[in-house]
Amino acid sequence: MEVTIYIVGSYLLARIINKRHFDSYKNYKVIGDFRDIYSCMEAMKNTRADIILFETDLFDLNEIEAIKALKEEFPLVKIIVKSLQKNKDKILLTLSCGVCGYIADNSIDVRKVADIIIKGGFWLDSFVAKYIFSSLSDFSIKTNEKLRENKRLKSSLTQRELEVLKLITEGKTNSQIAREIIVSTNTAKAHVGSILTKLSVRDRVQAAVKAVKANLF
Repeated sequence: MEVTIYIVGSYLLARIINKRHFDSYKNYKVIGDFRDIYSCMEAMKNTRADIILFETDLFDLNEIEAIKALKEEFPLVKIIVKSLQKNKDKILLTLSCGVCGYIADNSIDVRKVADIIIKGGFWLDSFVAKYIFSSLSDFSIKTNEKLRENKRLKSSLTQRELEVLKLITEGKTNSQIAREIIVSTNTAKAHVGSILTKLSVRDRVQAAVKAVKANLF
């Protein structure tokens, strides 16, 4: 099966080198090269390529938006991004656009990456993979910390205070709370004050927001 490729990049020499590299393998055919991704998008409307190799510095966030737009318009195309960009936020943004391969090392054979993704695989440079996995680990740690904090908040409140807090989230006043739980207004006010102190918030609105975010009910 012949795999067709578009090559995109602002540097002519890089496009020539990539074209020659792919053309040296009989199962790959470069059917066009473009200075920018917008020209490539126009070409895709007439002749669809199987793979787009996009070599870029990713300095311009508009390029990332263009990759996203291209993938949305042509969801079946396989996109490989080759960039020495080390900004982790830009890398994550680029990966979120639906690219199938990200190369951050010039020593990597782009044809071998193409072999993997054309078969339905996914390829990440080792630097990028390490960052992604460390981000997942950080996310897991933060999630566990948040769950522990939510559990601590809930355990710090008495059952009565949780009942009052729920009424606060429903927008009830102190007198309405008092009627609901059959206590005096002063007692209801005391419960509210205790809740604000334990949740470390200044007012009822903050208490309600924190209770909802912490999923206390």
